[in-house]
Amino acid sequence: MVKLNKIYTRTGDDGTTGLVDGSRLPKHAARMDAIGAVDEANSAIGLAIAALDAGETHEVLTRVQNDLFDLGADLATPGEDFTPGEMTLRMVPEQAEWIESRIDAANESIEPLTSFVLPGGSEASARLHVARATVRRAERTIAALGAAEPVNPAALAYVNRLSDLLFVLARGANEGGKRDVLWVPGASRG
Repeated sequence: MVKLNKIYTRTGDDGTTGLVDGSRLPKHAARMDAIGAVDEANSAIGLAIAALDAGETHEVLTRVQNDLFDLGADLATPGEDFTPGEMTLRMVPEQAEWIESRIDAANESIEPLTSFVLPGGSEASARLHVARATVRRAERTIAALGAAEPVNPAALAYVNRLSDLLFVLARGANEGGKRDVLWVPGASRG
C-alpha cells in the first residue's frame, strides 16, 4: 500500500524526477513525457466518468484508471526485464485482453458504422472522445520512448486497445450510436 504523508519533497526543484530504480531523469526526458501523457489520459477519463451515470461503463473506466497507474509505474521502471515481481509492477498481456473483452461486450449493442464519427453527440460521449484522443497521444509518446529505449510490449498493447475501448464507449454513450454525429466528406466545399 502506498502511503503519502508529505506531498512535496523538493527533490524535483532542480528539474529532475526520480524513477522506481532510484535513478533520476530530467523532467523533459522522453520517459517522463510518456508518464505525463498517461497521467493526462487518466485525468481525461476521470472527467468522462463524472459525466456518466453509475453503471458498468463507470466501473470499467474506474478499473482502467487503476490500470493506468500500473502503466505509469511500469514506465517509471526502466530496463529490459518486463517480468512482474513482488517489488516490480509491470503491465501484463491479460490487462489488454480484458480491454478487448470489454470492447467486444460494448460493441454488441451499438449500431454498425456507416461513416467516421465526429467527436460529439452527448456530453458523456464528447468527454469520452477527448479521453480517447488523449490516450492516443499517450500511445504516441510511449511509442516514441520505445524507439529510443526498451518499453514493455504489454504496456503499448494496453494503451492501443484502450483508445479503441473509449471509442466504443463514446458511441455507447450516444444511445448506442443512434446519436453519433457522422462525418460527411466534403460537406462544406459548396
